[in-house]
Amino acid sequence: MSGSLSHLRVLDLSRILAGPWCAQLLGDLGAEIIKVERPGAGDDTRGWGPPFLETEDGQQGDAAYFLCANRNKGSVTIDFTQPQGQELIRQLVADCDILIENFKVGGLKKYGLDYEALAEINPRLIYCSITGFGQTGPYAPRAGYDFLIQAMGGLMSITGRKDGEPGSGPQKVGVALTDILTGLYGAVGILAALADREHTGKGQHIDVALLDVHVACLANQAMNYLVGGTAPVALGNSHPNIVPYQDFATSDGHMVIAVGNDEQFARLCTALGDASLASDQRYATNRGRVENRAVLVPRLDELTRQRKTAEWVALLEQVGVPCGPINDLEQVFQDPQIIARGLKVDLPHAAAGSAPSVANPLRLSRTPVDYRTAPPVLGGDTERVLKDRLGLDADQLEKLRAAGIV
Repeated sequence: MSGSLSHLRVLDLSRILAGPWCAQLLGDLGAEIIKVERPGAGDDTRGWGPPFLETEDGQQGDAAYFLCANRNKGSVTIDFTQPQGQELIRQLVADCDILIENFKVGGLKKYGLDYEALAEINPRLIYCSITGFGQTGPYAPRAGYDFLIQAMGGLMSITGRKDGEPGSGPQKVGVALTDILTGLYGAVGILAALADREHTGKGQHIDVALLDVHVACLANQAMNYLVGGTAPVALGNSHPNIVPYQDFATSDGHMVIAVGNDEQFARLCTALGDASLASDQRYATNRGRVENRAVLVPRLDELTRQRKTAEWVALLEQVGVPCGPINDLEQVFQDPQIIARGLKVDLPHAAAGSAPSVANPLRLSRTPVDYRTAPPVLGGDTERVLKDRLGLDADQLEKLRAAGIV
């Protein structure tokens, strides 16, 4: 194994998306990931399809959803609701650096697998708990899901068509973004705890909540409210603080124009064929354009309808105005930039031969991301891990299987 974190071992007790995404990131950076799953069932997302990966013998394999967040891991099946299974987890913890879990608050305490109990076994353990609402507060006992958090955390109130337009109303983002961001924050917290452990020799508990992450990532929209005192509303594809920064119709479809400063706006107006717009005092500054967007945007839309998307993109790129087509995912993976950056990778898979994956975006010059294996088949590494890490022999493993522990 190679990579920046190749000296670390992670016990991944999480499932669904936020926790597995966190663990996958650490695995991409070289850490050994032992994913613990329920015997016979596994991570719920193995069945969240279609689509499903087809195995080499033509059978239905794991869902694409599972494949997105579980590469570079080994799957070990352990039923830790039973005492023997709990003991196996404790033995594995003694030899691990990091544990990631996303059970409800107190969910693992009844099994003796909470942070306080496991820190007695391994004081260097970094224990990351990912929950919907955190370990404290009135909502702490509740289960949390991305869609629910997008609603409660305000994102749906600022996403979707502008109020009053056809199709307006609260709208979620098209991917479970809060889960992904929570996984990323979890990984950052783990890396910070590892840095602290280098100096103190001690592990710690990390409390990461989907709702906390979600509100933190509202960024300028949260500050727009805190500074301005007015709750932002949905603006469709428009930007609350920048104009023009949205989609525009063309003669054969749509494109996005993302003007970031006054100089870009002047070049845009010249390219569109109406340079006078840039000298109009209503539009000369971004503040003026925001205040007068209701008049400016329809005029720009009239101009962009005069050419095809590809023609506008080529022209505006020549004059340094950020713009681009609105691609579907088929077009994304056919895009020459995506191909050049290698964002689609194929990984060896135990049941299907190979499985597609989306590359990690981190590009490290000395310790690059390591793509070792596709997401594992359920329990495919149980025997190897329990033999290598715990020294169990064939007879012991067979007894555990017979008892339904592994």
